[in-house]
Amino acid sequence: MNQWPGVKVRVTEGWDEEMHHASNSLHYEGRAVDITTSDKDRSKYGMLARLAREAGFDWVYYESRSHIHCSVKSESTAASKLGGCFPSESRVVTPGGAAALGGVQLGDLVQVMQSDGTLVYSPVIMFLHRDPNASRTFLTLRTAGGAALTLTPSHLVFVLEREAATKHAGVSEALARGGVVLAARVMEGDFLLVAGTGGVRLEEVVSIEEVGGAGVFAPLTAEGTVVVDGVVASCYAVIDSQALAHWAFLPVRLYSNLREAVLTLLRTLTLTPTPTHSDLPHTSLPHTNITEEVSNSLEGDAVHIHWYPRMLYTLASWLLPKHLVYS
Repeated sequence: MNQWPGVKVRVTEGWDEEMHHASNSLHYEGRAVDITTSDKDRSKYGMLARLAREAGFDWVYYESRSHIHCSVKSESTAASKLGGCFPSESRVVTPGGAAALGGVQLGDLVQVMQSDGTLVYSPVIMFLHRDPNASRTFLTLRTAGGAALTLTPSHLVFVLEREAATKHAGVSEALARGGVVLAARVMEGDFLLVAGTGGVRLEEVVSIEEVGGAGVFAPLTAEGTVVVDGVVASCYAVIDSQALAHWAFLPVRLYSNLREAVLTLLRTLTLTPTPTHSDLPHTSLPHTNITEEVSNSLEGDAVHIHWYPRMLYTLASWLLPKHLVYS
């Protein structure tokens, strides 16, 4: 039933011929449109967005007061629902400086955030998802301070909502509230945790853009966090609960710690010096290379999702309430 007789959908932009968007925008791939109603009545835009989602668009976003942004995923992104990740060109902080995530190896130290907000270094104990050849649709969250975090919509990120921030809440408040949400649910005006030389600070999200990107990488650390592109993010995705996801990966952390302990004992018995990082703040065991069969046993899998998170995602879709699982 037509709720607005005589009103039609108005497309304000499809293919961008004037190059107003970022070079990797979906407007250059024929997979995005900006729409309004023909009468330009902004009070209808909320319902228009809902109708667009029901019509089958994969991503619908109230991008500005002037239009609704809609887009569809490419066929190659069908597997993206199984996991969340970062593009290969995303930067992480290592003891030697910034490094592209695509070049990070198992056991490498990367900057993470502890539960009290302290920034330390911790080794990558697993890649939940690792495929340098995949293409995905990402969101880029830009802050007022110039930080820009690019990640899949299903990935978790630390957020303090605008309402809480207006009450002069700080980083400690954000951590106490446990504000970790799916990237798809971040709104302009929310605040992200940004890492700097003086520690972690809050910065307001000023824009959200959907972009295409190559390579997908999802490192796992013992803390369940990782600093990417200067922003504190979770290591987890799909399951909309940092606490639940971190608990689910407890066996992985225990296995990693046990294996490190055994390797350290073997080195001691064979009188082989154990590498140390005494000059670096970290909370995990000494750096070692973790075997391929433990950390990423799907070398022949085109999707390259580790079997353990794949199993968890499947179980979550069966057992958890729908509001806790990204779809």
